[in-house]
Amino acid sequence: MIETISKKLAPTGILRVGINMSNFLLINGKDSNGLPDGVSPDIGKKLARELNLKCKLVKFKKPGLLADAVNEDMWDIGNIACENERSKTIDFTDPYVNIDANFMFRKKDNFKTNDDINLPGIKIAVLERSAYDLWLTENYKNIELIRVNTIEESHKLFREDKVNVLAGLKPKLIEEIKTNNDFQMINSPFTYIKQSIGIKKGAPEILDFLNKFISKLIKEGYVESLLKKHNVQNKLSIPNIY
Repeated sequence: MIETISKKLAPTGILRVGINMSNFLLINGKDSNGLPDGVSPDIGKKLARELNLKCKLVKFKKPGLLADAVNEDMWDIGNIACENERSKTIDFTDPYVNIDANFMFRKKDNFKTNDDINLPGIKIAVLERSAYDLWLTENYKNIELIRVNTIEESHKLFREDKVNVLAGLKPKLIEEIKTNNDFQMINSPFTYIKQSIGIKKGAPEILDFLNKFISKLIKEGYVESLLKKHNVQNKLSIPNIY
């Protein structure tokens, strides 16, 4: 079984793991060899060991670029958030961690709920083609999304009062709020970013194997140990596996 999956998923004998370098929660430094370090690379390395394969990390600046490369033979698995738009070209596993995505606003605007944001005339800064950009595009039809290339650019737009709302990952928004008493966050997430393993479409036996692999990692406490190792246990949540 293991040998068959290994040959189908990574026929070269090297598991190429596509990672999204813009996700500061899952890529939070470099290891002793100068390679990306964090929960996402560790999941890829763990899978490579499970399949008796060598591991190669393939870096992408943004998640959209990683998703675009699915049929370009650049990666065998892509550690990326699962979203409906991406599911048209990528098959996703169950998530191994969840990340809250929230709205931040200025207190004078007095938003109470996420529904209050979905109004004509509201401008929201968002990282282009991030999982939460895709979710907002699909679900929030009244607002205007102002898309930028980096998370820092989205924060800058909000700081400069060029948008009404900033959409982002909760831990980063909390950091921003600490810098300005006028900033406030709606505590209830508007969506959850489901960090998953993506593969090319059309390999159900590989997807089934990967789902069982993730379930085992969660049940055995391995994912929890990774969150503690990288000091993100209070910033990420572990999905319930039934």
